[in-house]
Parts: sequence; structure tokens; C-alpha cells
Amino acid sequence: MIKIVKSQTEANLITHSGTMHADEVFATAFLELYLGDVSVYRNTNVIFEDLRDDQIVYDIGRGKFDHHQADRKVRENGIPYCAFGLLFREYGKDFLKKRNYNNIDKMFTFFDLELIEAIDADDNGVFPKIEASYKVKTLSSIIKLFNPSYKSGEEEAEQFLKAVALARMIIEEELAYVNGKAIAEEKITDIINKLNDNDKYIILDEFLPYEEFLITNEKANNILFVAFPSNRGGYTIKTVPKNMDDKTARCLFPEEWAALTNSELQEVSGIKGLRFCHLARFIVNCEDLDTVYQVLNLLCK
Repeated sequence: MIKIVKSQTEANLITHSGTMHADEVFATAFLELYLGDVSVYRNTNVIFEDLRDDQIVYDIGRGKFDHHQADRKVRENGIPYCAFGLLFREYGKDFLKKRNYNNIDKMFTFFDLELIEAIDADDNGVFPKIEASYKVKTLSSIIKLFNPSYKSGEEEAEQFLKAVALARMIIEEELAYVNGKAIAEEKITDIINKLNDNDKYIILDEFLPYEEFLITNEKANNILFVAFPSNRGGYTIKTVPKNMDDKTARCLFPEEWAALTNSELQEVSGIKGLRFCHLARFIVNCEDLDTVYQVLNLLCK
């Protein structure tokens, strides 16, 4: 449970007031999940000489969890840590152990890469280059929406708690995701290690987040398609992108299959169990495993 307090002596967490950002919002949510009940003092008038040992100060104060000084910590890829990243760097592994996760080291790395790094980058002024003709909202810009809007009458403390609640949910979902990713890495790596040089496809007995591990493993460079049971029924076959940055497929489904479904697709392809081919030709849906083999044998001769 989290509450906002009005004096420094009541608090065990201390951060700045005023405009909220994803950094201290997610940092607060993480500390709540890690510590349990927390009391937060949000103010710019903090008396740092009077701090107790049980008080954690972040994103202000030029201390251990502030990133505004010249000697700030920076990742190997050049992205500086901010308060959220610094706190997870300090307490993350202990937090994961308290949650009884396995694969602690992998989860620690994945969590920073999948969630924290982008928040840290944005807060440190390292913005992504987005080429789009429409407004793209990042996670950081979504959190900024919780700042009291002009003439809204919203209370700053109440809005901060709303933002922290959202951040807490995202952290929980991200933890579930990276836990699954850590487990999946072992499974897909084992599958890849068993491949023959002439194999062109992989058939999984369940869906798992395979793409990143497949694309970055040189032993899978020849794999063109991956098939797995679909949550919509039947089986899905997906193409494999060339790399993590270029989503162009190594091999697309036939041009004449594009946007066709059921009987039309079956007539054109000559494969009875085909249900659907995406317009962009990167995914098809099959009625059963036999249909999967027919498709793959046709395309991987």
C-alpha cells in the first residue's frame, strides 16, 4: 500500500514534487512492490542532512539514486541510468529472489532491457527517432498525461497515485513477460541446437516467445518459417524476419495467397486446410498439423 505524506519525517520514500515523469513514478511503484507499505514525501524542499537510514531518496538530492550529476552511471550501450534504473540495479535481484523467481540473472537483464532502459533513456533526453505521420505516444508520454490538466481541478497527489497504480500494473505484467521469456530462451535454444543444416522450418508444440532468440542465433540462419498452435484454433505459420531491426521476412508466403481466406485460399494454393493468409503475407492459419506440413513442404522444397 502507498500513501502520500506531508512531512519528511513521516516518509520512507522521498522524491520531487511538481511535474511527474515516468522515471520517479515507476521507481515509486517498484519500491512499493519491493518494500510493501510505503509513505512517499514529494517535495523540492527536502532537508538532506536530516535523513534517516530507512529513508530512500530518488531522482533528487545528488545521491545514490539521482542521475543529474556529472558522474552518473551509464550502461555499456551509452544509455544513462535514471532513478528507476539505479534502484532496480541496486535492489532488483533481491526483489526477484523475494518473488521466488528462477533465472534471476536473465530476468534481471531482460527486465532492464524490456522496460527500464527506454524510460531511463527518455528521462535523460535520449529520445527515439519515430518516423510517422501520426502522433506516437511512448510509455513516458502516457505517464505525463497524469499530471493535472489545465483547468481540470485535479489534485497533484491524487494524480500521482493514479500514475503509480498504472506503473505497478505494468511492472507486474512485464515481470510475467520476462519470466516467460527466460524460460522460453532455454526451450528455443535447445530446439535450435538440434537443427540440421538443411532445416528450413521449426514446428513448436506450444507458442513461446521465440523470435528474438531465433533471429540472433546463427545456427537458425536458414530457418524461414515457424509453426505453432494458434489461440484461435488450428495452427499458425509465421515468417522469420531478417533481423531484429529489419522486419522484412526471409521468405514471404506466395503473392497469390495474399488476403485470401478459406475456399478461395484453398483453391489457389491447392491445400485444403488453409484458412487465412495475411495481406502482408507474413502469417497464415491452418486447420491442423497435417495442413502445416503441406504448406511447409510446398514452400521449403
